[in-house]
Amino acid sequence: MKSAIKVLKEQVKFSYLINRLSVYELRSLTRGNYLGAAWEIINPAIQIMIYWFVFGFGIRQREAIGEIPYFQWMFAGILVWFFINGSVMKASKSIYTKIRMLAKMNFPMSVIPNYTIFAQLYPHLILLAIGMIVLQFIGFPISIYYIQLPIYIVGLLVFLFSLSLITSTLSTIVRDVQMLLQSVMRMLLYLSPILWPPTLLPESWQVFLKLNPFYYVIEGYRYSLLGEGWYFVENPTYTLYFVGVVVLTFLVGSYLHVKFRSQFIDFL
Repeated sequence: MKSAIKVLKEQVKFSYLINRLSVYELRSLTRGNYLGAAWEIINPAIQIMIYWFVFGFGIRQREAIGEIPYFQWMFAGILVWFFINGSVMKASKSIYTKIRMLAKMNFPMSVIPNYTIFAQLYPHLILLAIGMIVLQFIGFPISIYYIQLPIYIVGLLVFLFSLSLITSTLSTIVRDVQMLLQSVMRMLLYLSPILWPPTLLPESWQVFLKLNPFYYVIEGYRYSLLGEGWYFVENPTYTLYFVGVVVLTFLVGSYLHVKFRSQFIDFL
């Protein structure tokens, strides 16, 4: 608990620096490209069209998900996946790739994965805004359910940061963790309700899919953008489960980070 409080205080104290470093990180990622930050939109757009063609026209043969056309259903879920995948992968290697450069700067190492995640948040918000506009023209106008989106965004940010404390610590100690994480995230893309509906599985199997906390956020986004209802209200038990996983992950991540961060430089 002491480690968690310490890490939390560090994020509050250095919140301004986190914002500045995240903007710098975003600019550095797109520096040297002719289209610059536009690639943060172009790449997801290309992937969306590929998934739509393969799963929408090929595997599902344009079959709707209930009353929702497949493209709109997939589109609402995959918007958040790009943010999840980018944040997990970049934050997990953030400490060992930046520790030498930032060693002489006066701020705690727990800030590093956090600002890396925020650097992924800004393109996500732009992509989300574009997605909202697109949905207006394909049968899903803005609804009152949009106001629940901040709940899922904030919940996802906290979970991603908590998870990054674990993955960035382990990746610094053992580099193989980064390679393993790539495979896990690739697997989660197909085990999360993004490209195919979980209703294809027996109900007893769906319970195991819901153990994945990203499942909760993806469905929350989908309910918000497609006007399906108040997901966190209609699924109170699952909401409590998600909160519990976030808290537990933060406690474990904070403990590991504080325990090993004084030794990070020794693993480089």
